[in-house]
Amino acid sequence: MILQAVIDIAEICARKGVQDVVLSPGSRCAPLTLAFARHPELRVRTVPDERSAAFIGLGIAQKTKRPVVLVCTSGTAAYNYAPAVAEAFYQNIPLLVLTADRPPEWIDQLDGQTIRQSRIYGGHVKRSIDFPVETNHSDAQWYGVRLLNEALNEAVAFPEGPVHVNIPLREPFYPELEEEFAYSKNVKIIEELPSGYGLPEQTWAALKKELQQYRRVLVVAGQGARDEALQAAIATFCRNTGAVYITDTISNQQTAGESINYHDVFLGAKHLHSQEPLQPDLLITFHKSLISKNLKLFLRKQKGMHHWHLQPAGMVADTFQALTRIIRTSPLDFFGKVAARENLLQVAPAFTQTWHDLDRQGKLVLTQFQKNSPYSEFNACYLVLRSLPNNSLLHLANSMSVRYANLIGVAEREGVEVFANRGTSGIDGSTSTAVGSALSTDKLVTLLTGDMAFLYDRNALWHNYLPQNLRIVVLNNHGGGIFRMIEGPRSQPELRTYFETEQRQTAQKTAEDMGLTYTKVTDAASLAQALPSFFDLAAGPQLLEVETDSAGNYVVFAAYREQVAQRIKL
Repeated sequence: MILQAVIDIAEICARKGVQDVVLSPGSRCAPLTLAFARHPELRVRTVPDERSAAFIGLGIAQKTKRPVVLVCTSGTAAYNYAPAVAEAFYQNIPLLVLTADRPPEWIDQLDGQTIRQSRIYGGHVKRSIDFPVETNHSDAQWYGVRLLNEALNEAVAFPEGPVHVNIPLREPFYPELEEEFAYSKNVKIIEELPSGYGLPEQTWAALKKELQQYRRVLVVAGQGARDEALQAAIATFCRNTGAVYITDTISNQQTAGESINYHDVFLGAKHLHSQEPLQPDLLITFHKSLISKNLKLFLRKQKGMHHWHLQPAGMVADTFQALTRIIRTSPLDFFGKVAARENLLQVAPAFTQTWHDLDRQGKLVLTQFQKNSPYSEFNACYLVLRSLPNNSLLHLANSMSVRYANLIGVAEREGVEVFANRGTSGIDGSTSTAVGSALSTDKLVTLLTGDMAFLYDRNALWHNYLPQNLRIVVLNNHGGGIFRMIEGPRSQPELRTYFETEQRQTAQKTAEDMGLTYTKVTDAASLAQALPSFFDLAAGPQLLEVETDSAGNYVVFAAYREQVAQRIKL
């Protein structure tokens, strides 16, 4: 007989706003599987590979901004969730991770599929909960209901993140034919209302007074979702004050002509890092991580700079070794109120002009280099990113794909949202995350990925839910080409065997096996010819393989770096 407390886990999730569940088959988790699969208000998908399943769930939650439930069986199945759980933790994505387990008396007794699952994700979840083994007593039933409510409330409380509930289950796992299987309509729901994070008026007055002493202000946006109201507030702040606004591609705040979008290009000229006209005296940051190593290195060299970070709650990182103030309010609240205040401060005009002039130089150098450069993956990325359909989604795999995209940017495209797993920056779930995203929207979803990341995550396509709006661009240089770009491994005799890990596979068989239309290109002309039909929304799922030579890619990228060093000037 399946315990009513287990059946009601699904009811509590549905009543608290969960819509999507991703589960992986197993026997120990059968009671949970049936509880979710039979619930009329939940959308349940089955993905056999737990690692891919977890990243697909992450992609759904990332796009929908709602918590997603993951369900797996006992043993190492739970460990396979770990990469996605860690990514969700650092990206602040709400996941409710439900792992079936053996009863505690059977742990370490050499029973099948039994490991130490309690708190298995360590410090990479907001909270770990052990569900009661026995729920026959009314107090235990109340306890179980309370724990599930607390888990979901914690997952969506700012900053959002994953919560783990480990659920020990005894046999029998399956109901008898005559057994009643019904959800409790009177199950208790505990609601937690969000707090309106804000600052008292006396604090705003103090901030206004302090801001007046700064003349060189940089505003830097980390990874985040597109927010037009925030974008408008910052634009007003910068126009009123002369502050400079820098946006990475994954910030989703790029604006042509207003924000600094090509910093990753011109800050590649390292001689600029110590130039006085560029040096800020105040840095204001918000949201999460940056891609641009050039920007991070530049900011870490500004030793006299004050750094304010805007974040309502949660841990704050001192990424640039300059953090001096944590302001516990939302970026929209801060810039909305500060922008409305007249004569707040006036940044030195030369400071603003210098940054915008360099941004124009960076765009010009990049554009002219791409026009004259030979075919390479850099050139291919430029063409793909400049061909993206408006109002579509772009997912970027880690390694070189996300770096190329940050150099090239998407500021010229209208309404393109950019996503990347930069919480942990692993290659392990890029395709799965894009699949989850595509399952959550009618817009076209394009994944730009390398061969190693794609081959590593092929099980992202091993299920019955292949999205028709999914497009995958695989940059195949037959190895980990990023290691050829880095000075250390590039100069080692072991480069090809132990760093690049040279391989001769292609994506063709995977595409054919999984039902994607496959196209391969080996030059710029064929790539340009393939892109219009590739981006046709009505054409069904497609995979475009862009084959390049790793050594040739390095030659082109080295030439690009040389152009930046020679042509970018104050």
